Amino acid sequence: MTSEWWRTAVIYQIYPRSFADANGDGIGDLPGVTGRLDALAELGVDAIWLSPFMTSPQKDAGYDVADYCDVDPLFGTLADFDEMLAAAHDRGIRVIVDLVPNHSSDQHPWFQEALAAAPGSAERARYMFRDGKGERGQLPPNNWQSVFGGPAWTRVTEADGTPGQWYLHLFDSSQPDFDWANPEVQEEFRRILRFWLDRGVDGFRVDVAHGLVKHDELPDYMPPEDSDSMGGAEPVPYWGQEGVHEIYRDWHRILAEYDGDRALCAEAWLPTAEETAKWVRPDEMHQAFNFPYLSAPWDASELRGVIDQSFAAFGGVGAPTTWVLSNHDVVRHATRLALGADTPQGHGVGPDSPGKPEYGFGLRRGRAATTIMLALPGSAYLYQGEELGLPEATEIPDEARQDPTWFRTGGERYGRDGCRVPIPWEAAGPAYGFSESGRSWLPQPPEWAQLARDVEASDPTSTLNLYRELLRQRREQGLATGQFDWVEGAPDDTVWFRVAGVEVIANLGSEPVPLPEGTRVLVASSPVADAVPTDTAVWLVRP
Repeated sequence: MTSEWWRTAVIYQIYPRSFADANGDGIGDLPGVTGRLDALAELGVDAIWLSPFMTSPQKDAGYDVADYCDVDPLFGTLADFDEMLAAAHDRGIRVIVDLVPNHSSDQHPWFQEALAAAPGSAERARYMFRDGKGERGQLPPNNWQSVFGGPAWTRVTEADGTPGQWYLHLFDSSQPDFDWANPEVQEEFRRILRFWLDRGVDGFRVDVAHGLVKHDELPDYMPPEDSDSMGGAEPVPYWGQEGVHEIYRDWHRILAEYDGDRALCAEAWLPTAEETAKWVRPDEMHQAFNFPYLSAPWDASELRGVIDQSFAAFGGVGAPTTWVLSNHDVVRHATRLALGADTPQGHGVGPDSPGKPEYGFGLRRGRAATTIMLALPGSAYLYQGEELGLPEATEIPDEARQDPTWFRTGGERYGRDGCRVPIPWEAAGPAYGFSESGRSWLPQPPEWAQLARDVEASDPTSTLNLYRELLRQRREQGLATGQFDWVEGAPDDTVWFRVAGVEVIANLGSEPVPLPEGTRVLVASSPVADAVPTDTAVWLVRP
C-alpha cells in the first residue's frame, strides 16, 4: 500500500459563496473561509476543496471563468487566497481548487476576441465554432441539448451585422466550450495548472472531466427523457470520449514535477464504476468521484452491489475508491435518500415537488448512510453543512432562485439552489452567523436555527458530534486502509461488513437486527440498545 495522502483523505467541499461571509455583502468569501478553518480542523478533515473563486461574471456561480489566474473581487484577492492557503496548511489541512477546463465564460478575453474575429480565424479555433446547417446556415450544427435545458448551440452576429456561425455550449450560453483539439488551449491550461501549483495548492478537482473532447463528427444525439443531466445512455458523443485520457496523462506529468503528492480528482458522470475507473488509471488522474455510489437508492442489495463493483473497478487500476454522498450539484442526501419520487441529478426539489419526506425520516437515513461511507476503505468527500444534518432547502421562492437550470427550463426544473443555501453557524447570529450584516444571497430556512453549529456542538446526540466521532474513530481504527470483508450469512436487508477489526451493521429493513453477542458499540447513527433499529448503522468492536 502506497502512502499518498489522497488515497485515504477525508476532503471537505467548501462552496465559497455559501460558507462564510466576512465583508457583509451576503456572499461568502475567502477571508470567511480563513476565519472558519478552526471549525474544520476540529471536525477532523484532511483537506478542503474550494468550488470556483476565480474571476467570473457569476452567471453560473463561478463555473463561468473569465480569468483562471486571479480571484474574483466577490471572493477577495490573490493575497486573501494566499493567506487562506497558508492558514489551512498551518492546521495540517491541504487545499484542492476547482478547475473548469471544459468551457470558459463568454466574458473571457479569448471568447471576446473570437466574436470580433472572422470565421476560420485562430481566435475562433480556440472554441467550438461551426457553420450552421440549412441554405443560409440558419439551423444549428446538430441537435445537442444543453445540460441546463434548451439548445446547446447559439448563433452569433458577425461584425457586419449578419447572422453568422454557431458556438457550442454544453451548459449555459454564457459558457462556450473550448476546442481541446487545439494545441493553444492545451498549452494555456498547462500554464494555469502551474500558476496554482506554484502558489502551493495540493491539487485540483476537475469540473466536467468527462466532457472536454467531443466526437469528431458531432453526430446528432438526444438523451433519454428524464435522464440525469450529466449522464445519459452510453455512448454519448460529448461525454467520455477516448481523447480526454491523453489530456490527463499530460496533466499527471505536470503534477509529478511538484513535491507533496499533488492530486487530480475527476468529476466524471459515467454510468458505471468500471467506466469511471478509466479516469484513474496509474498515469492519469488520482481520484474520481464515485457517482454510482452517490446515486444508489436506499436499498441494501443495491448498496452491496455498488460497493463490490467499486472495489473491483478502482482496485483493478490501483486507485482508491473515492466515496461521496452530497455535493453542490445534487439534492442533499439527508433529503434525497428519503424522497418518495425519482429525482434525476440536476432537476432539484422545490415547493411543488412530490414525495418530499419529513425531516427526521430523511436525516435518520442520511446519518446512517454517512456511517456506512466513512467506514469504507479509501477516500471520502463531505459537502459543507452535511455535518450539521442540513436537508435540501425545498421552499425557496421562485423569485429568489438563481440557478441557470431554473431559467433555461422555464421553471420546469428547480435546479441546484436548494443544496447551495448559506450554512448556519450561530443560532442567534445575523443570517445564523453566516454574515454579520444578516444578508444572505439565498434565503435560509428559519428551521435552520436549530441546526446551527453552536447549537449542535453542545448536543452529544447531534449530527455534528456524530461526524466528529466517525472521523476520530476512522483514524484511530485505521479504516481507510483496512481490509474489507462482507460478513457471511447476513440478513438480506443489511449492509454488514468488517474493516480493520471493526464490524459495521447497517439495517435498511423494517425489523430490528440483534447485535452480535460479545460486541461493543463504538459509534451509532441512532440510539442502539440490544438491536440495530431500522435506518441505523453501527460500528462494533469485540473486546
